[in-house]
Amino acid sequence: MTKKKILQVCAIDASVYSLLKPLIIRSMDKGYEVHNACTNTGRFESLESQGLTMVDIPIDRRIHPVKNLKSIWKLYRLMKIEKYDIVHVHTPIAALLGRIAAKLAGIQNIIYTAHGFYFHEEMSKRKYRLFFNIEKYAAKWMTDWLLLQSKEDYELALKNNFKTPAKTIHLSNGVDIWNKFNPEKILLSEINELTRELNLTESDIVFSFIGRLVKEKGIFELIEAFKRVVEKYPQCKLIIIGVLPTSERDQESYKRLSEQLVHPNIQAIGYRKDIPQLMAISDTFILPSHREGLPRSIIEAMAMAKPIIATNIRGCREEVFPDENGILFEKGNIDSLEGAMSLLAANESLRLRYSLRSRELVEELFDEEKVLTKQIQLFNRITSS
Repeated sequence: MTKKKILQVCAIDASVYSLLKPLIIRSMDKGYEVHNACTNTGRFESLESQGLTMVDIPIDRRIHPVKNLKSIWKLYRLMKIEKYDIVHVHTPIAALLGRIAAKLAGIQNIIYTAHGFYFHEEMSKRKYRLFFNIEKYAAKWMTDWLLLQSKEDYELALKNNFKTPAKTIHLSNGVDIWNKFNPEKILLSEINELTRELNLTESDIVFSFIGRLVKEKGIFELIEAFKRVVEKYPQCKLIIIGVLPTSERDQESYKRLSEQLVHPNIQAIGYRKDIPQLMAISDTFILPSHREGLPRSIIEAMAMAKPIIATNIRGCREEVFPDENGILFEKGNIDSLEGAMSLLAANESLRLRYSLRSRELVEELFDEEKVLTKQIQLFNRITSS
């Protein structure tokens, strides 16, 4: 029996590595042949060594007519040759180009997973309306199944008739909460090793952040708020995990950060693979982003039973429940962020209560197994009809 074929499309291989790999591997385990088209930024060799089939198609993450047309043409040729049963697209620009190519190639089943709609609250009304309409009509005319990670996006799509309710699915998001992100799986030796590496003591109160080191992630507000907090609570430490991608437009942030990160209680440790262990040694996780889809970093921290401080924006407020597992503050408000950090720094019992609730909520709402099962069931339904 010939295997059914799926093409996964995203902008860069980092998305395959960090976001799509569990779905790809699960699809392969269920008997599908899966190809993955994106830009090779250096991870292809690693992904191919894990059994993934990678296709290098340069996809610019910005609107660039000439480059975008070249991407569409290459995707179209690939689809015509391989005759995929399903094309599944991700990330805003790649998703739009992939759907245009799929329509031109006559693909019968086009799935778009919106990890967070491109339009957002920070845009001007004119720009918001432009991208709102692009998303809406691309969903209506070039998408067979619309999957939304954010519940707010799901409700917005239904309200504005992006697709029929029957073809619109609230997917949610999730991580491996039983094996990888599970406090019970972390070894004491791993904790001790990290504690020594980061020069932490038992009395330290550790705040952590994971993300790109750019302005829209709220990194400058975080540093300013922390510097105020540490004046009152000198035992506080801040661990910053992440880098500025070489392709990032916001290079000015990097220059400013290099000056502001010089502080004895702040450690910027760059890109790391040991996120569960780093969460295990943290007391509170902070994500002060200006915009998000449905952030995995918060889910990872919740799975590791951590209190959360995050901005009151789409995505974050679906994961953080005030006075249950954390605190929401208004975007860009340094005073409110400082207040939230000070409250948790001063109150160990509150941190413990939030920690326990985080783990309960993640088991209920953000189990990767449930998210993968929902997608595989859709693939099976499509390919068996």
